[in-house]
Amino acid sequence: MSRSWERKVRKNMSHLNKQQKKQGKGGTVIGSEQKERFVGRNYMAPVMLLLFVTLYCVVMWNDPKFEATTMFWVTVVLYIGLAALFYFRKPYLTIGKDYVQTRRFTGDKMLQASGIKQIAVQRGAIMITPVKGANWTFTKLINRYPTDEMAGKMKEFAAKHNIPFSEKQ
Repeated sequence: MSRSWERKVRKNMSHLNKQQKKQGKGGTVIGSEQKERFVGRNYMAPVMLLLFVTLYCVVMWNDPKFEATTMFWVTVVLYIGLAALFYFRKPYLTIGKDYVQTRRFTGDKMLQASGIKQIAVQRGAIMITPVKGANWTFTKLINRYPTDEMAGKMKEFAAKHNIPFSEKQ
């Protein structure tokens, strides 16, 4: 099948799945695409933002001329809200039939198998090197990804699409 046809089929299957879920008939249509989704937890960015807000408050309160204005409190609340947004917006990696997809700061990004130069797996980290652009790195330390499970699926994905795969211990 051509890629445009596969996209149409995928779109229609997704639409049918949504309709069936709404009607309570079950979640998937037979023959729909199987995706593997791995979800992490971002805690480094919220901690850094909260430390920044704390430092900002300490520096401002130590200034003898400081008055707590509305703008000061709006700034503090917005930084705390941004930290909460980063915490509750979980990072993920989805491995589909011929693509991988993840969430970046600028939104969801999809990378086709033909656009992947190499996949490297180390203990606690997975790095996808695209043909064009920056590397995608998924780590257990920073984003709490289940890297052991992801490594197995990425190895299958690389073998299926003839992508160079390197594994370091």
